[in-house]
Amino acid sequence: MGVFLAFPILAFVLMLQTVMISTLPLVSGFADLVLLVLAAWALQERARSAWAWAFIGGTMVSLVSAVPTGVMLVGYLIVTGIARLMRRRVWQTPIFSMFLVTFVGSLISQGLVMGALIFEGTPLPMLDSLNLVVLPATLLNLLLALPMYAIISDLAQWVYPEEVEV
Repeated sequence: MGVFLAFPILAFVLMLQTVMISTLPLVSGFADLVLLVLAAWALQERARSAWAWAFIGGTMVSLVSAVPTGVMLVGYLIVTGIARLMRRRVWQTPIFSMFLVTFVGSLISQGLVMGALIFEGTPLPMLDSLNLVVLPATLLNLLLALPMYAIISDLAQWVYPEEVEV
């Protein structure tokens, strides 16, 4: 059931990101709600469909984004891998894991986008790109990480309820 929920949830989050979040920049950086949803879902203990969610979310974002095709998919798969690894290693502090995955994932995702744009021939001043886009986007993602983790945690409990022993 988790995979089937990915389509409407990620489509809604992508629309929210495209329509609302893109109008609220910090300097020139924007929050990446899809990245936050994927990181939070991958950190859930009972979520078995994290890789499918990453593939679906990456494909959706790649279709609507001006970034070269597949870059966001690769970024989201890396973020999901980091989150799954963190879930196994730091299982007692999921909130810390969410912040760490958000920070590292934002830097990796933004770095991949910058690398792809530079590879395509877009002249990007490295220091300005870092100061005006990457760091503000990472800060916005960190600010939204806790509420997104709470929402996705509730969703995971609804999708995968705990079994009650009788």
